[in-house]
Amino acid sequence: MTRTIRVAHSPDSDDAFMFYALAAGKIDTGDIRFEHELQDIETLNRRALAGELDVTAVSIHAYAYLSARYALLPHGASMGEGYGPRIVARRKLRIKDLAGAMVAIPGTMTSAWLALKMYVPDVRHQVVPFDRIIEHVAEGKADAGLIIHEGQLTYQDAGLKLIKDLGEWWAHETRGLPLPLGGNVIRRDLGEDLMIRVSRLLRASIAYALKHRRQALEHAMQYGRGLTKEQADEFVGMYVNQRTLDYGDDGRRAVQLFLNRGFEAGLIPRRVRIEFVDDAVAP
Repeated sequence: MTRTIRVAHSPDSDDAFMFYALAAGKIDTGDIRFEHELQDIETLNRRALAGELDVTAVSIHAYAYLSARYALLPHGASMGEGYGPRIVARRKLRIKDLAGAMVAIPGTMTSAWLALKMYVPDVRHQVVPFDRIIEHVAEGKADAGLIIHEGQLTYQDAGLKLIKDLGEWWAHETRGLPLPLGGNVIRRDLGEDLMIRVSRLLRASIAYALKHRRQALEHAMQYGRGLTKEQADEFVGMYVNQRTLDYGDDGRRAVQLFLNRGFEAGLIPRRVRIEFVDDAVAP
């Protein structure tokens, strides 16, 4: 009997690249059929809170509120290796200028927001859809913007200036750990056997895309929101790589430290112990 698994991710090029093999039927999924849903990451965070999806991309920040219902998959991570969400503005601002400034952010459950609040605790914010933040700031509707996804490569086209790269800040703070941004989670009530089978297939999809990069990149380009092919290739390379196949010990430490520091800063209500699906999912 066929089992349908609802899997959701953001409509951006790195996630599309990651799920290419499943979406295009490039790997044998046996009696498991995947239904794909695409929505912005903040919407997916909120839907995961309600337990609506079997498997979904979420912000690592959001996982602090989801850990009772979902487990982290040991693959599918988006990690900033010395780079990450960027604070941008129309004019060059000093960090102290951000205290009390109004910053357009992509959502209060995003990892970008948690990192920003750890960096500048007294910043003010307004939530703006992630793909409208650059325009919002360029029009003077906010003092600065917190840029995620492809905007990290295109904000200069709108005349905006880089104030701080939060991935760079985090690496300095943690002596080189990657900044945990997003991960894939799976609902615990699917049961251990099905969780592991699904996890193997999702990992196989990532591995297939990395091995067939040109075809996967062509698929991902339809979600590039104005990126050139070269920019899309750069962006995908930033967030889909060997780290995506497995967090690695330092990646797992980074996730735990990120959530620990969020709790210690009073930004997360309780201390969270991260839990991954059995590591035996790797082939």
